[in-house]
Amino acid sequence: MGEKFLMKGNEAIAEAAIQAGCRFYFGYPITPQTELAAYMAKRMPKVGGTFLQAESEVAAINMVYGVAGTGKRVMTSSSSPGVSLKQEGISYIAGADLPAVIVNVQRGGPGLGGIQPSQSDYFQATKGGGHGDYHLIVLTPASVQEMAELTVLAFDLADKYRMPAMLLADGTIGQMMEPVSIEGITPHPVEKPWAVTGTEGRRPHNIINSLYLDPEELERMNIERFARYRKVEENETRAEEYCMEDADVAIVAFGIAARVAKNAVAALRAEGVKAGLIRPITVWPFPKKVIANAAKHVKAFLSVELSMGQMIEDIRLAAGGVRTELCFRAGGMIPSPEQIIKAVKALEEV
Repeated sequence: MGEKFLMKGNEAIAEAAIQAGCRFYFGYPITPQTELAAYMAKRMPKVGGTFLQAESEVAAINMVYGVAGTGKRVMTSSSSPGVSLKQEGISYIAGADLPAVIVNVQRGGPGLGGIQPSQSDYFQATKGGGHGDYHLIVLTPASVQEMAELTVLAFDLADKYRMPAMLLADGTIGQMMEPVSIEGITPHPVEKPWAVTGTEGRRPHNIINSLYLDPEELERMNIERFARYRKVEENETRAEEYCMEDADVAIVAFGIAARVAKNAVAALRAEGVKAGLIRPITVWPFPKKVIANAAKHVKAFLSVELSMGQMIEDIRLAAGGVRTELCFRAGGMIPSPEQIIKAVKALEEV
C-alpha cells in the first residue's frame, strides 16, 4: 500500500473508481452519499472524465446503460430512495449483460425515512430489486479502506462476468473518516469485444439489447445468464471469519454492524464466552458454505442488522436448522456492543 490519506468513505469510493479507470459518472444528490457526487464533480474534469448531474435518478441510470454499452467503465451512486428509482434501469443493464457499478450508501426507510445509516436495502440488493430474473454482485465494505478496495473489485468483477455490481454501504461508513491508501490498489480491466464502439468496416455490428420477442430465445438467454451466475457463486463468494475456530455462538454481521460486533466478540471472549464473527463481504453471492460449515459446531447464530431482519433469512437457509436469532436496531439506529453481548449471553443460557 502507498501513502495514506484521511478520507471520508464516500470520497474513497470516488477516488478509487477514478483509479480503477472509471471516466464516466452520472448521479443525483441525496444524503448520505452526496460527498461522492461532489468529489466526482471536482475530480472528473481534471482526469479527462465526464461528470453529469442528471435531472433525476431515472435519467442517471439510463445514462449508465448507454456508456456501459460502449465498454467504458461507468458508475452511479445514490441512497436508498434514489436506488429504488434506478431499479428499472438496473434490470435493463442486467438484461443486456453489461458491466456497471452502482453505489448505495443506505439510509433509513421505508419511504423517505431518515438520513441516518441503515441496512434495510438488503432485500432490494440481493433479491433482484427490479423486474425479471437477474442478480447483482453485492459487496459490503466495513471500513473506509474497504470502500476503496471493494470499489475497484466491483469494477473488475462487473467486467469479468458482464453484469452490474453494487457497493452496498451504510451511511456511517460513507460519512466516517479513516486513513486510506488508494495507490496500491490495482484494477484488472478486460477486453470487451462485445462493445458498441463503431465497426470501421472491420467487424460485424455489435447489438446491445434486452428485448427478446421469441420466448424460447429469452429463456435461453436467462439460462445462459444463470450459468454465469453459478460461476460467480463458485469463485467470488467472500467472507471474513473472526474467532470462529471454537465458537459456540456465531454472530453474522456486515458493514458498521460487523465493526460493533467485533468489539462485542472481544469483550465476550474476555469473559470466557466463546463467541465468533462471520462477516459477509459479498452478500450476493451469500457465503452459504461458510455458514453451513460453522453450523457443524456452533450452537446458535445471531444476525446483527440495521434493519427489522433481512439477512437473517439467508442465514437460516444456510444454517440447516441451527437456532438463529436477530439482534437489531432500525430507522437509522446502530446496535451497541452491550446490546449484542446481552443477546449472545441470552443464547448461551438457552
